[in-house]
Amino acid sequence: MRRALLAITGLAASTTALVVLKGSPGTTQVAQNLPTAQPVNPSGPGIDPSVAPAADPSGAAPKPSETADASVSPKPGKTTAKPSGTKTTAKAPTAPRTTTKAPQSTTRRITGTGFDAKDDRETYGYVQVQIVVSGNKIIDAVTTSLPSGGESDIHSGDVRSKYNGTGGEVVQKQSANLNTVSGATATSNAYKSSLRAAIEQAF
Repeated sequence: MRRALLAITGLAASTTALVVLKGSPGTTQVAQNLPTAQPVNPSGPGIDPSVAPAADPSGAAPKPSETADASVSPKPGKTTAKPSGTKTTAKAPTAPRTTTKAPQSTTRRITGTGFDAKDDRETYGYVQVQIVVSGNKIIDAVTTSLPSGGESDIHSGDVRSKYNGTGGEVVQKQSANLNTVSGATATSNAYKSSLRAAIEQAF
C-alpha cells in the first residue's frame, strides 16, 4: 500500500514537471513573435522626429497671446471731475434793513380854523376850537380862543361849559351838530364852524 502511494506521487510529480518544461518554449516563442515597441513621435504622424523644428529667423522670443493681455485690466487712475462753466459764488442773503421809527402817539390834537362870532349888529370876538382824538374817537374838546369883555364873558362861559371837556356835548355827539346855547347864538355858531374844520382834518 505504501509503495502504491509512493508510485502515484512520483508519477504526478513527473507529469507536472513534464508539462512545465513543455510550456516554457512556447511562452518564449510567443514573446519572440511580439513586435518591438516603436518610439512615439510627439510631432504627429508624417513628421520625422529626428529633424529639429525650424528656429525663428528673427530670433525673437515668442509673444504672449493677445488674449492674455486683454485679460489684464489696467489699474484705475484717479479722476478729478472739474466743473465746467463759470464759477458762481453763493452769497449769503442780506438781512432786510429795518428803520426804527419813534412810535406815533395814538392821541392827536387837532386845531380847527378860527371864526369870528358876529351877527347882523356887531362882531363879538374870535372863536377857535381844538379837539383831542384817540383812534377814530374824539375824547376831549377845548377852546383856544373865545370872545371876552362885558356880556361876551358870560356867553363864552356858557358855551365853554356846554361844549368843552371830556363830558361835553362834543364828546357825546362826536360831531359838530351841537345844540345852540341860548343867548349866545353868535358864539355857538362860530364854535361849531371851528369844530367842523378840526374834525375834517382829523378824519
